[in-house]
Amino acid sequence: MLDFEIRPTPSGRTSAERDALLADPGFGRVFTDHMVTIRYSDTKGWYDPRVEPFGPLSLSPATAALHYAQELFEGLKAYAAPDSSIMLFRPDANSRRFNATATRLAMPTMPEDLFVESLRQLVDRDRAWVPTRPGDSLYLRPFMFATDPFLGVRPSSEYLFVVIASPSRSYFAGDGHRLIKVWVSRDYIRAAVGGTGAVKAAANYAVSLAAQAQAIEAGCDQVVFLDAIQRRQVEESGSNNLFFALAENGGTTLVTPPLGGSILAGITRDSILRLAARLGYATAERPYSIDEWHADAASGKLREVLACGTGVVITSVGTVRDGDEEFTIPGAATGEVATTVRNALLDIQFGRAEDPFGWIRRV
Repeated sequence: MLDFEIRPTPSGRTSAERDALLADPGFGRVFTDHMVTIRYSDTKGWYDPRVEPFGPLSLSPATAALHYAQELFEGLKAYAAPDSSIMLFRPDANSRRFNATATRLAMPTMPEDLFVESLRQLVDRDRAWVPTRPGDSLYLRPFMFATDPFLGVRPSSEYLFVVIASPSRSYFAGDGHRLIKVWVSRDYIRAAVGGTGAVKAAANYAVSLAAQAQAIEAGCDQVVFLDAIQRRQVEESGSNNLFFALAENGGTTLVTPPLGGSILAGITRDSILRLAARLGYATAERPYSIDEWHADAASGKLREVLACGTGVVITSVGTVRDGDEEFTIPGAATGEVATTVRNALLDIQFGRAEDPFGWIRRV
């Protein structure tokens, strides 16, 4: 394990300034006093790990990431527990996905212990920034990009890994049972099998923005993408995986589209699949078409639709707009399934319930 050099900021915010920011942090707009940086080169491997003051990065205009999009990121959260400890949720899973993305983008992988230690170092240094208000958390953004100052189409020989932290509320404004409206994209796709849809490449999000702009123009919160070939199968939302709560066999089955190479393996998605049986729900990973969505909503078979991800946690889709047609989800107003699953997940994340899966790492 590499030893981290600690360079405390000489100009951190005062307690009063920090408290004022934590009173209404929003999402992704307030940042803590420090960041982590670790460098990589083909000749040295990983080297020079630091905790240093949060601030601008100095880059050459020829930096490879600016021209060829060799950049990836992860997202996870730290939570204030009732015993005043701080808890990371499934950082090992983020490490594995980070390395899967790095491999796909011809970037270096990072040992899991170094990845997790980088998170621990930053959270420990900025632990006063971890919100204690119910529902709030410290969002952690590890990312890596190519730094070789070279205008040639090849993998970079140098990279910079950075972790920044942002005290945050929920991704969508409001707390508790929040209904969102989604727009079904018929003009754009998010990803195709063999591309980068299954990994967390930054470019994936750039290509979703035009569709997201259409959704907003149509009065919706998020876009929903269909498969690249037939444009029939539901894949995922702009920044969330989807679950369809169907009335089946006298109970409720949570159906989610299978990963298949074009859908991101969401860690919240996986957590829901593993929690579901304990909550009395069956699960199925299978294709679910937009035609089924229309029909099941009309018949009442579809009880709820859950959008899930690190930022949003779990929220309910209340209304779907598909071209000129708009329909509502029958059980969205009460949100019984969404509320049950969300509370069970949050109770583990915030240390209010037993963690039977070994997901929590304490700082």
